[in-house]
Amino acid sequence: MQGNSILDELKMAWKKPDNALIQIIVINLAVFIIINMLRVIFSITENPETYNLILYQFALPSDISALLFKPWTLITYFFTHERFFHILFNMLFFYWFGRIIYEFLGNNKLINLYVLGGLAGGLMFILIYNLVPFFHERVHSSILIGASAGVFAVVVGAATHMPNYTIFLLFLGPVRIKYIAIFYVLLSFFNIDGTNAGGELSHLGGAVVGFFYIQQLRKGNDFGQPVIKILNFIGSFFKPRPKVKVSYKSKEKKSTGERTRPAPGSGVSQDEIDAILDKISQGGYESLTKLEKQKLFDASKK
Repeated sequence: MQGNSILDELKMAWKKPDNALIQIIVINLAVFIIINMLRVIFSITENPETYNLILYQFALPSDISALLFKPWTLITYFFTHERFFHILFNMLFFYWFGRIIYEFLGNNKLINLYVLGGLAGGLMFILIYNLVPFFHERVHSSILIGASAGVFAVVVGAATHMPNYTIFLLFLGPVRIKYIAIFYVLLSFFNIDGTNAGGELSHLGGAVVGFFYIQQLRKGNDFGQPVIKILNFIGSFFKPRPKVKVSYKSKEKKSTGERTRPAPGSGVSQDEIDAILDKISQGGYESLTKLEKQKLFDASKK
């Protein structure tokens, strides 16, 4: 069936190593579908309050006291969209400019830009709303959702790294990406006093991170490394342990039914293998010493 083939393609794309560009898009799409399914269900059952309560568990509040009770929203907000055109344009821009980052800087740098941009955008939103008197009346009622801050970090990061990289735009023809980035940054700045002030502020926070991240990267400083380490640590809990088959030759004694122990040097003890597998589950394969890797390799040949 066609549906099964699409699902299989998505699974293959998800499992493909170093494929953050597609994985981030898939996460955003999955959350978008779930959110809107819930919106429709609670709307037709005349229970919109429940839907709003669920949405607020993903949305970032500008009120610091509210944030203290749901700190996870500093991350979940930049994977959450409620409207179709919001996610459409965010994911299109992320894909176009994310490919540039992916091709020239690699998978991890793309993850760093998106995550750090999202975090910076959320913090910019919270800080400005709480520090600037103009926004004080909105603090207790404003929330933020959308991947725009992370996307802006990727857009500005790509433009900083490859300012003269040219793409073709409908009706405009070839345009250097530095002009596209400048245009959208200025547009966001010009609208920070509007109805979507929080969103525009988050754009600027992401843009600042995108620029400084690439500048520091040129100097040999990757301040996004903790992001990758944390993600690798979390991912290690979901990776299955390598299947290692360890067997020992034994000879049953007819008289007593006892088994002989492995001869010295015939293999690695089961306790050692269990300890090595536990270490892999906690820190990944790269956390093993050379000796432990060799023991694992020797055991796998048995």
